[in-house]
Amino acid sequence: MKNYFSSNFKLGVLGGGQLGKMLLTETHKFDIYTVVLDPNSDAPCAQICNEFHQGSLLDFNTVYNFGKQVDLLTIEIENINIDALDKLEKEGLPIFPKPKNLRIIQNKALQKIFYKNQGIPTANFDRFNSIKELEKDIKKGKINFPFVWKSARFGYDGKGVKIIKSINDLKNLPSGECIGEKLISFKNELAVIVARNKKGEIKTYPVVEMEFHPEANQVEYVICPARIDDEIANKARKVALDVANAFDFVGLLAVEMFQTKDDNILVNEVAPRTHNSGHYSIEASYTSQFEQHIRSILNLPLGKTTSKAAGIMVNLVGAEGYSGNVVYENLEEVLKIEGVTPHLYGKKQTRPFRKMGHVTIVNPDIKKAREIAQKVKETIKVIAK
Repeated sequence: MKNYFSSNFKLGVLGGGQLGKMLLTETHKFDIYTVVLDPNSDAPCAQICNEFHQGSLLDFNTVYNFGKQVDLLTIEIENINIDALDKLEKEGLPIFPKPKNLRIIQNKALQKIFYKNQGIPTANFDRFNSIKELEKDIKKGKINFPFVWKSARFGYDGKGVKIIKSINDLKNLPSGECIGEKLISFKNELAVIVARNKKGEIKTYPVVEMEFHPEANQVEYVICPARIDDEIANKARKVALDVANAFDFVGLLAVEMFQTKDDNILVNEVAPRTHNSGHYSIEASYTSQFEQHIRSILNLPLGKTTSKAAGIMVNLVGAEGYSGNVVYENLEEVLKIEGVTPHLYGKKQTRPFRKMGHVTIVNPDIKKAREIAQKVKETIKVIAK
């Protein structure tokens, strides 16, 4: 086996945001040398990786030249130059997740077509090359309101998704490739994180439940375990495993799903990396999602995925009406509560709804944990000086 620890091995990471910062906690633990590429010199990873390179993740030459300097390449963001990864892979560089998976996943239209072709349950949809094409089908009566518009590329944290109730709702939307998806009536939004290594060893984390902010369409709370019947949880885990196996995925895959009114499970979308829905695992699980990511991409034995206790994550986002140098108001009050751990992402500037950190609540009682989570959400405020 290759020696990754306290050695000359270099792990390259494309993206230096908060996911990368939390990943570096695990590489420090294992003494793995890390090289990070990010366009922002103030990226959360910049000061704590072994080597930092500033440059565009979408520029072919930048990504290609970066890849030539490392022994294995991984990601913490999927909007990267895949052509450069294809060339690096052909030249022998191990890249996980695989470029062919990233090419599908970074385009929501291709992702949906993949599910359809693989027999993975998902909401009905139509693909359009432009908003004008979508408008034509609406005027012809081929699409009924309401439906969900999704940009095929570059959507994240609620951006690039909108419920369309009338033709006027299409105004000011990006003009490019998109999908029109059936609006699903659902009981719960669920997620399952799947870890899979090159040997084919595969494990799932418990099913989590996600509560969203109604305006920003961002996750406010992640609740583990989800407050659902075992039968539904088993069904959700099976669907997530089917998705990972269909991709022949290596790494960590977050599968977001709907539990419909009649208890069917439909895949919404996936993230080919560590994910917001797994942050609770740092405190609540035997193996955090970040350690598991390292284990999976290095083809090491996968860690135990069960939880030590109930865990809830509260997202910390910039308060509306505040932009500038960040201040975390009432953080000391939150620290007085037992079982509460804040994680601040190292972003010096806040703006409305920007992800600035999260707080984990661990408690033997899920109901009590949810009550504490509500108190934390109401107490801490992310504002500016």
